[in-house]
Amino acid sequence: MTSDALLAMTTGPWGLAAMALLVLGDAFLVVVPGEVAVTALGAAAAAQGAGPLCTVIAVAAAAAWCGDACCYALGRLVGTDRWAWMRTARVQAAFAWARRRLREGTATVLFTARFVPFARLAVNVVAGASGVRPGRYLCLAGIAATGWAVYQAVVGAIVASIVPGGPVPAIVVSVAVAVGLGMLVDALSRLRSRPSRSVRRNG
Repeated sequence: MTSDALLAMTTGPWGLAAMALLVLGDAFLVVVPGEVAVTALGAAAAAQGAGPLCTVIAVAAAAAWCGDACCYALGRLVGTDRWAWMRTARVQAAFAWARRRLREGTATVLFTARFVPFARLAVNVVAGASGVRPGRYLCLAGIAATGWAVYQAVVGAIVASIVPGGPVPAIVVSVAVAVGLGMLVDALSRLRSRPSRSVRRNG
């Protein structure tokens, strides 16, 4: 991909629409790079003036909230074991983890799950299946989605303010930073879960 194509993709009229679709898809498929898209457009907005940063944040937050609400509705309508993919060992383990965390505090887990791969889907589906009130859930999910969007877009904007050379290098570096942060959060979440598994084996 040439630098002109990259710039056109992130700053053109379809940039926000593409970002929204990626963020929405990220609610269901962890391989969809929603975080990367928001960070890239945050960098483009800051470096190129391709649109206000607040617009990137607002669109990203709205798309994230819609994705979370769809997962919540899925859990409310079909539960957590209707389809074959839901009954796999990995997915059932994620649902069990989400149930435990939701009992400890709905707000806390909705905020933290946004940054952990696959946890977002599990928490939102289980929230719907376990009867968390729609009004409470949608309000908390909206706050969590906004906080996440602010974080991702501001990371891109900060990178753009540091990296010289215009919007293209800023976008490329911001994408690398977003991927690196995601890998770090994923590694820390796995590290945190190891002691609890060890205790259960020894118990």
